[in-house]
Amino acid sequence: MKKLLISMALIIGGALSATAQPQGWINVTKEGAKNDGKTLTTAVIQKCIDRAAQQGGGVVYIPAGDYLTGAIKLKSNITLHIDGGATLKFSDNPDHYLPFVKVRWEGVMMNSFCPLIYADSVENVTIEGRGVLDGQGKKWWNTTLANIAEIKKNGDLTNLNHYQKMWMEANPNIEVSDYYKNTLKRRFFRPPFFQLHHSKNIRIAGVKFTNSPFWTINPEFCDNLTIDGVTVINPDSPNTDGINPESCSNVHISNCHISVGDDCITIKSGRDADGRRLADPCENITITNCTMLSGHGGVVIGSEMSGSVRKITISNCVFDGTDRGIRLKASRERGGVVEEIRVDNIVMKNIQRQAFTFDLFYDKSLPEGPVTEKTPSFRNIHISNVTATEVKQAGMILGIPEMPIQNLTFHNINIEAETGFDITTAKNIEFHNVTIDTQKGAAFNVKASADVVMSNIKSNRPLANTPVVRFEDVKNALVSNCFPLYATDTFAEVKGASEKIYFNNNAFHNVTTPVVNQSGEGAVMMK
Repeated sequence: MKKLLISMALIIGGALSATAQPQGWINVTKEGAKNDGKTLTTAVIQKCIDRAAQQGGGVVYIPAGDYLTGAIKLKSNITLHIDGGATLKFSDNPDHYLPFVKVRWEGVMMNSFCPLIYADSVENVTIEGRGVLDGQGKKWWNTTLANIAEIKKNGDLTNLNHYQKMWMEANPNIEVSDYYKNTLKRRFFRPPFFQLHHSKNIRIAGVKFTNSPFWTINPEFCDNLTIDGVTVINPDSPNTDGINPESCSNVHISNCHISVGDDCITIKSGRDADGRRLADPCENITITNCTMLSGHGGVVIGSEMSGSVRKITISNCVFDGTDRGIRLKASRERGGVVEEIRVDNIVMKNIQRQAFTFDLFYDKSLPEGPVTEKTPSFRNIHISNVTATEVKQAGMILGIPEMPIQNLTFHNINIEAETGFDITTAKNIEFHNVTIDTQKGAAFNVKASADVVMSNIKSNRPLANTPVVRFEDVKNALVSNCFPLYATDTFAEVKGASEKIYFNNNAFHNVTTPVVNQSGEGAVMMK
């Protein structure tokens, strides 16, 4: 019996040992990495990655402890496993992100600081575990904010540091649109946390990213990317977007928790002429089962979308405390098309601005012009099954005269907001089974638009002396199957140069004045 117990102990001990560090795993501490959080371990971690790659692939294992590191460059067939209790603390010394590499920064290709985690043209790469990646971004944020303040005050920087001089030497021929030249005056561009280029079969799972210097997870030109169960926390920080796939295809984002200093999840494809030149769209993207807290937007497309964005689904997500829920933004000079978007089964609460934003006037200074490759377009977007409460404004659709936003539908939407849904310069817009309760103003304000269909729209708390829906300069609209359940002073108001506004099959028994027509005889037809 005694011998049997000893044999079993040896077997169990061997099994545990194998589990702790299976064959093919390289433990960075056994290779000399210090986990005191003070000793720079970049060289050791990179040596482990390089060795695993030379062996044809493997797992670089980072056990519990704090590790100070600079830029890490991934190789093909590598898994970086960051164990529970382990924290990779990235140095805030810019020297540790030299030499410059080719990056895409806010949609513009340039040579600048190496991202904290970087690779080009790799495949079969994983970052996994229950550990933490801490970008220690505060120093980067402060430097950027100081540069912005000085440029705003003086029109430019008065004294350039050696990093800014390096940037100018590394980017002699960079070209951007006039409006973006003010940004280039910084000459100092914070590195993204994670940016891989032209890579495929990439997986990030379980880990937590925090305090990113700039955008956090920002793959570029990648294919087959999975981001699952990831947490991104960037508190009180400028432009620290959470997950930004850019010009990527076949991206799967699920089960993530995000609270950041800018947009939570943003889909992009390059800026202006540079984005159109590369013409590499972001497409085949799924986003599901995610929670978003602080952020300028929950899920955002743009504003850098010059290479186009298409075939996107967003489902089963909660936005609680973001400035906006679903947001699409672009402007003249960008070009690109955003299309084939589906949003379904979303809950929003405590939205500081709009639940929905579709804005082609993101830069309001650019004048109207003819339709060219520089003209952006939003079309074929469909949203359903959304509940939103404690919202500042239900929504905003704002097209440009030369390119109205078109073919948007909203189904089964319930919103409680301070103000309603403003639709301006749009075409082929439909609202079906949509309830918007406002504290002031009409629930639906439609202006300078055409081909509008509204079916079973209502307000459960109609306001005195305020229409539920207001049309101004609208052509060809149908309002049907509406049955206000509560006493309503005025259901619709038609004004301006509106024409062909049809009301059909409505039950206005609880309405004092169904339609106020200020657009002249023949503008309104009721049946």
